[in-house]
Amino acid sequence: MTQYTSVTDADLSEMLSTIGVGSVDELFADIPSGLRLNRPLSLGPGLSEQEVYEELRALAARSTSAEDEVSFLGAGMYDHYTPALIDSIILRSEFLTPYTPYQPEISQGGLQAMFEYQTAISELTGLPVSNASVYEGPSAVAAAGYVAKNTNNRKRFVISRGVHPHSRECLRTLAHAWEMEVVEAPLRDGATALPELDDGVSAVIVQQPNFLGAIEDLTALAEAAKQTGALTIAACDPLPLALLKTPGECGVDIAVGEGQTLGNRLDFGGPSFGFFAATEALMRRMPGRIAGETKDVDGKRGFVLTLQTREQHIRREKATSNICTAQALNALAGVIYLSWLGRSGIVELVELMLQRTAYARDHLTAIDGITQIHDRAVVREFAIAVDAPVERVIARCREQGINPGYPLARDYPEHSNGLLIAITERRTRADIDRLADALGAAVAAERQTVAAGT
Repeated sequence: MTQYTSVTDADLSEMLSTIGVGSVDELFADIPSGLRLNRPLSLGPGLSEQEVYEELRALAARSTSAEDEVSFLGAGMYDHYTPALIDSIILRSEFLTPYTPYQPEISQGGLQAMFEYQTAISELTGLPVSNASVYEGPSAVAAAGYVAKNTNNRKRFVISRGVHPHSRECLRTLAHAWEMEVVEAPLRDGATALPELDDGVSAVIVQQPNFLGAIEDLTALAEAAKQTGALTIAACDPLPLALLKTPGECGVDIAVGEGQTLGNRLDFGGPSFGFFAATEALMRRMPGRIAGETKDVDGKRGFVLTLQTREQHIRREKATSNICTAQALNALAGVIYLSWLGRSGIVELVELMLQRTAYARDHLTAIDGITQIHDRAVVREFAIAVDAPVERVIARCREQGINPGYPLARDYPEHSNGLLIAITERRTRADIDRLADALGAAVAAERQTVAAGT
């Protein structure tokens, strides 16, 4: 537990004197009094360290983790196994504590880790340039939109309804500040149906696989965008890229995504990292930092930060982003995980997910009262509809220690009883059989309840 030692009166007096003010209140003189609390904080009585520990432990016990139930939740965050190797490396002080490596001569280890990470992301996405990470998946989508805006100065984004709801909302928030319009392309039979595009579209933004689990035809979508001069942005789940055609092969200009699946635990939704890769033509407009390889005066291999003129410590308000330390530690976990799997290991992992997902989809949709929402190819996640109130079905399953998935109605009202089910290597066939039994029984029970009018 981290210890905290408060500032003494003498410390406070010395600090105020040094900066030339008489009181703490003077520091806030420019803030209107109507915006101030104007009373002490109601912090209550102080507690001992032991009492604080017991209180925090009681609060933590109110949560249910993926270790406490068989979880089929996904929707952007997934319950993958995280090898012990990752903590053993990222918790080393040289990785855990450094700030931004602006001084390359003392930051070679951190810069090399960034360089290796960029190489791995470029290989996964099939695009030649990767940065050294951004904050997380949704902000990576918005950052890609900003690159498109600065590239062609057009005023409209077309984003698929199959893109993660958080990413769509993040893009809308920033597009408002850029005075840009966001048009949503609908899903037809589970896949993106682009509207007719014109030369006012800055970028077409899709997700691979999409939020309902369907594999999109990235090549066709990229070709449609290219005919009008729009960029194509693909928000990708990085693991399935080991089997699918890469975004680069499909003609995509920018590939971004959420990196949590690469060696980062769920941890209540964060922290994780976002990845960002692009064509070489867009390299100077990319956000964040790029670690580059070079040689020193003696011809020895070395690493530096390149294209720093894009960053705010040099260009101030003209910078392309405000990324500082970003999520370098989480990105390091990502490249350790990919190195641990290796080229063949990642393929085996995704093939395993593919097989178990197919088994689960076939098994569940054979149950009376459960149908699939679309029949398109899937890798790790698929959407079903249950013929019963979905929240009550979920509650019945959780009573048996199974979280059956994510209720789609939260983000897709048109699928009022939809359920998104995710499969990882941690979900065995026995787990899937348990899910089928629990889900089938829950749907049957709720149908009887509805029929009885109770």
